[in-house]
Amino acid sequence: MVRKAVASTISNGGYLQGSVNTRLSSLGGKEPPGQEKVVLKRKISLLRGISIIIGTIIGAGIFISPKGVLQNTGSVGLSLVVWTVCGVLSLFGALSYAELGTTIKKSGGHYTYILEVFGPLPAFVRVWVELLIIRPAATAVISLAFGRYILEPFFIQCEIPELAVKLITAVGITVVMVLNSMSVSWSARIQIFLTFCKLTAILIIIVPGVMQLIKGQTQHFKDAFSGRDASIMGLPLAFYYGMYAYAGWFYLNFVTEEVENPEKTIPLAICISMAVVTIGYVLTNVAYFTTISAEELLLSEAVAVTFSERLLGNFSVAVPIFVALSCFGSMNGGVFAVSRLFYVASREGHLPEILSMIHIRKHTPLPAVIVLHPLTMVMLFSGDLYSLLNFLSFARWLFIGLAVAGLIYLRYKRPDMHRPFKVPLFIPALFSFTCLFMVALSLYSDPFSTGIGFIITLTAVPAYYLFIIWDEKPRWFRRMSDITTRTLQIILEVVPEEDCHKL
Repeated sequence: MVRKAVASTISNGGYLQGSVNTRLSSLGGKEPPGQEKVVLKRKISLLRGISIIIGTIIGAGIFISPKGVLQNTGSVGLSLVVWTVCGVLSLFGALSYAELGTTIKKSGGHYTYILEVFGPLPAFVRVWVELLIIRPAATAVISLAFGRYILEPFFIQCEIPELAVKLITAVGITVVMVLNSMSVSWSARIQIFLTFCKLTAILIIIVPGVMQLIKGQTQHFKDAFSGRDASIMGLPLAFYYGMYAYAGWFYLNFVTEEVENPEKTIPLAICISMAVVTIGYVLTNVAYFTTISAEELLLSEAVAVTFSERLLGNFSVAVPIFVALSCFGSMNGGVFAVSRLFYVASREGHLPEILSMIHIRKHTPLPAVIVLHPLTMVMLFSGDLYSLLNFLSFARWLFIGLAVAGLIYLRYKRPDMHRPFKVPLFIPALFSFTCLFMVALSLYSDPFSTGIGFIITLTAVPAYYLFIIWDEKPRWFRRMSDITTRTLQIILEVVPEEDCHKL
């Protein structure tokens, strides 16, 4: 059942500084014989942290269609400038999250920071939209790309049947859910492998591109800033596409409680990851332009395939496999991180209690992982996923902007908080402004979609008062909730944190 949120405090007055109590051991506070604590263990090392960030940022876009930036800048030179600036701005956001993650050492990312600074209602709105629409739709979209490109080598001469794509996509989603339910270590190891696959794929593009430059293939860089002038509306949209391509730098903060030595690991993983991704994105685009003109890039349905066909010959058939692996890595990293958001939200009383329970042997947040499976399947076989994401794209940047603005608020309201990592204030200020600018841009460029998204988001408000605030629920409802929770506990073999019989 959904429990009422519990606000507990310690000396510095934070909303989240205390944790919701679970069933505790008796015998004077000691562990009873034959029992052991069940907690999410700290298994995220520096390498695993880097693989989570890089593995979720780099999806299919840079390989298939990085045309949104070029289309709205009008020139090769300006598009490369935008890719670089967006990388720097994303680094600013990531550094701000590094300070938040080392100051508020709780998992949950945006949700946790908004709850700490702005209170339970805005935090509930964030997790409501994420659980019901954003995460299932986003997972379904990247999974569809996985399904399409894993089948590509088998349908070279003909169109891939849509049903086949969706069926193999469903299998891929199920594999990711099972993997994340069974083992944190194996999920992290596979993420490392998939991240190396992504970086290998990028190097396969960059190295021939550099060789082309050495050979003097610079014709597409002549008069790099000439071409169609960027419109007043086009340039902001180019930044919007660029920032979206870098999205994913915040996922390590979703698993803070599982990071080894988070005070050092989080900032270091973020800095290394953002440097690698920014350099990789810029050099990949440079490599494309050594062989493909701006006009050809805009017309290509799969830029990496076009590039590899011209320079790599028969090896180009491997590109769809690399793209599929890249998508699978994004699926795995996203599910791994976001399940912790649901776990923390349940622990704080904002989602059903079962979602904050841990498997007694696997030590994974099993219910928080598998809750995404039916929701993602519904999205997969339903209507236009991209419209749903467009409706709610403003919500992502609004809440990220609020979380980073909260850092500035905490600096002034709670100056004595322990801050192992601290950034200059202009960094969160500039990034918050960028996020709010993107929200305003969404409203201006597509008021209809943004308006629908705003209405969907507002449904969280009555849900909050109905499920969280209202205490006088009917007795039959409370009884049904208790029975459902206990039944699921038995079926899934899960218990609240720190309470398990040793098997």
